[in-house]
Amino acid sequence: MLKVSGLKVAYGAVEAVRGVDLDVEQGELVALLGANGAGKSSTLNALVGLSPLKAGRIEFLSEDIAKLPTEVLVRRGITLSPEGRRIFASLSVAENLRLGAYGRAERDQLDEAYDQVFALFPILKERETQLAGTLSGGQQQMLAIGRALMIGPKLLLLDEPSLGLAPQIVETIFELISALRDRGITILMVEQNVAMSLDIVDRGYVMAGGEIVAAGSAQELKASNVVENAYLGTG
Repeated sequence: MLKVSGLKVAYGAVEAVRGVDLDVEQGELVALLGANGAGKSSTLNALVGLSPLKAGRIEFLSEDIAKLPTEVLVRRGITLSPEGRRIFASLSVAENLRLGAYGRAERDQLDEAYDQVFALFPILKERETQLAGTLSGGQQQMLAIGRALMIGPKLLLLDEPSLGLAPQIVETIFELISALRDRGITILMVEQNVAMSLDIVDRGYVMAGGEIVAAGSAQELKASNVVENAYLGTG
């Protein structure tokens, strides 16, 4: 579904991503792991046109999408649940979800999207008219993921879904992500929680210094010390 070749991202003279190659097959849940500053979020943002692409090819369903604007990519079926959730605090839960359905204006499709999100996240149905800024951190993360699902994505990008959440809530979020994969949604996830990520993903890539330093199945990465080395900065 997704094939990335030679991806480079630069902010002025600083090259944050240095020639990344990765791929995601339809129906997979794939993790992009690494320490802070490794280039993970820049890679994810580049896939949806939010980071300055210096070089590389991004193929989605065999089409080169590297130069397409973000709003077009969303309509093609790629959505991002961003780091830090980025919900609209002064809008209600329902209004936040409605914004996620941009480009899916048909009323029957919109109703179906609401029903699917509320089935996944019943607490959002209970809080439908509540201002999003008054939700707990875990509920806001559910809302951010739900908003990304409203368009009916073929590929869901998740950036640090467990960031800043209590351990018990993190476990719930990971269970929900696993359930999304079981429903057939293809997911590429950036995450710092290595142990829990490798319990649910099919494959993983490890980034350090803007480069992919290892790749393999969850079992292979669990059995290797390469992830620990990437976090500790050792060889």
